[in-house]
Amino acid sequence: MSAVRIAPSILAADFARLSDALAAAREGGADLVHVDVMDGRFVPTLTFGWTMVEALRKATDLPLDIHLMIDRPEETLDRYLCGVQLVSVHVESTAHLHRCLERIRSGGASAGAAINPATPARALEAVTGDVDHVLVMSVNPGWGGQKFIGSTYDKIRGMKPMLSGREIPIEIDGGVTLENAAACRAAGADILVAGTSVYGQPDPPAAIRAIRRAAAAAEVAK
Repeated sequence: MSAVRIAPSILAADFARLSDALAAAREGGADLVHVDVMDGRFVPTLTFGWTMVEALRKATDLPLDIHLMIDRPEETLDRYLCGVQLVSVHVESTAHLHRCLERIRSGGASAGAAINPATPARALEAVTGDVDHVLVMSVNPGWGGQKFIGSTYDKIRGMKPMLSGREIPIEIDGGVTLENAAACRAAGADILVAGTSVYGQPDPPAAIRAIRRAAAAAEVAK
């Protein structure tokens, strides 16, 4: 069992102080910085675009984890392949999922397929040979600070046999907290995205370290 990775979500940070948020991620020992790109169509909210991703890439040497919650990602995908490390596209957002995954890989990033809470894990069966990681939404996408959907644990457990034969990391995004980090890890999550539970805390670096310790407790239990 490889060590868990913690990915603070910059969406939950103060947008006027993003450089401080990046510094806090580094100080806390974050493995990745998670960047939620939302277009106001696939999800109701409008957030970052490719110019912000390019700026973040220049502002930190931490690996960037780009989560594209946008319609027809194939139309703008190349703009996000600017030296980032992970890119995820939603199976619900495109009719050309294989093409998107191939393009991400050729652009030098880990290619991920993401699924919403109402989308069954079997939706990934056709691309298990084409993904480098998968992202499981544990809240309905669009806003931070939502309550974790408990059925996500069983979804991840059920996904493991489907991914057998390949070491494909499972990323969990939404409602991850200090209180459920161990359960997420025990269910099989390899990357924990934490937004409000990091940047909504008085000491974000300490919050990152605490979430890692909580998740590590599940590793010891295994």
